[in-house]
Amino acid sequence: MKKLIFGIAFAMISAYSFSQSPLPVGRSQFNVGVGFSDVGTPFYLGIDYSALKDLTIGGEFSYRSFRENWNNDYYNHNIMGFSGNGNYHFNSLLAIPRNWDFYAGLNVGFYVWTSPDAYGGSNSSGLGLGAQIGGRYYLSNKVGLNLEFGGGNAFSGGKLGLSFKL
Repeated sequence: MKKLIFGIAFAMISAYSFSQSPLPVGRSQFNVGVGFSDVGTPFYLGIDYSALKDLTIGGEFSYRSFRENWNNDYYNHNIMGFSGNGNYHFNSLLAIPRNWDFYAGLNVGFYVWTSPDAYGGSNSSGLGLGAQIGGRYYLSNKVGLNLEFGGGNAFSGGKLGLSFKL
């Protein structure tokens, strides 16, 4: 019986120690990558800060440029986005190993869409609200691959990139 209790206690302590948040409180990580889009290839730069054990807050800059044929004329468009996000990380709750990071959250941002004056189609600048779900796999203690899906922002669809712990 003592061996069983010891075994269970050891398993619980091990699970807790290996399922902690991959980004310790007070630490940051830098993110860079490309987005999925049906027009142009967006790229992004961002930073996340671990504010609480399972909660990060961050900021992001995104940019996308594309050329569009509208009424037999070609127009170049540019979209820049400045956004903030908050994510809850499920590692502690689900006892996920620390080289993995699964999260979900919300974002809010401002997007500036510029098009030539002669362009008669629709474009929109303004506030963007969205939600995201994503994951990371850390290749080492400092570098990870990230994949995120979401909507309501400049990357309706998702993004793929690298994360670097600072």
